[in-house]
Amino acid sequence: MPLLILVADDDPGIRLSISDYLELSGYSVITAEDGQAALGLVEKYHPHLLVTDIMMPRMDGYELVRQLRQRPTFRLLPVIFLTERASTSERIQGYKLGCDLYLPKPFELEELGAVIRNLLERSQMIQVEWRSFIQGGAAPTQEVEASRLSPPVASVILNLTQREQEVLDQLTKGLSNGDIGNKLHLSPRTVEKHVSSLLRKTETNNRSELVRFAMEHHLVE
Repeated sequence: MPLLILVADDDPGIRLSISDYLELSGYSVITAEDGQAALGLVEKYHPHLLVTDIMMPRMDGYELVRQLRQRPTFRLLPVIFLTERASTSERIQGYKLGCDLYLPKPFELEELGAVIRNLLERSQMIQVEWRSFIQGGAAPTQEVEASRLSPPVASVILNLTQREQEVLDQLTKGLSNGDIGNKLHLSPRTVEKHVSSLLRKTETNNRSELVRFAMEHHLVE
């Protein structure tokens, strides 16, 4: 299953751009428009990482992280603050609360993606060590950790997001980008992004090859 990331920001444009980028990168994404909604989603879905704005209605990012860190289940949840606040005192406040990184607005999506990948890898390593400690076994070797954190290429290629699977299902029915967009409530450009991601993940060159690959590997019903 893809790793799940929660994006909390009161700007719908930022939520959409980040979620589209992360989904195309192979993650599953859920979004919230304020801290209160984000807190509920964290408790319900237990995401692997949180990306949150600071200035939000109902509950700001600081209070969101403060409440999460009070819950033992989420003390190790990686947190990235997206903010226009850049003063040293405000950054210190965030780090004291338990955020892992500040990324000032405006930011590059590729940089955000690199930061997320780094934090998730470290988080997975910590969890491996913790499980080993709890079970009373020896700490895993670097080779074992690497094998757990870096799955075989084939599994990565076939690691489709829910939206990619929906687009693939419609592609096998012979629908155009426009028709798929109307059916899934997506823009043709967004559909094309998902198609490009599918081609990359399946290592196919065109839609015909993609559909044939999907049928041969039982990716669609």
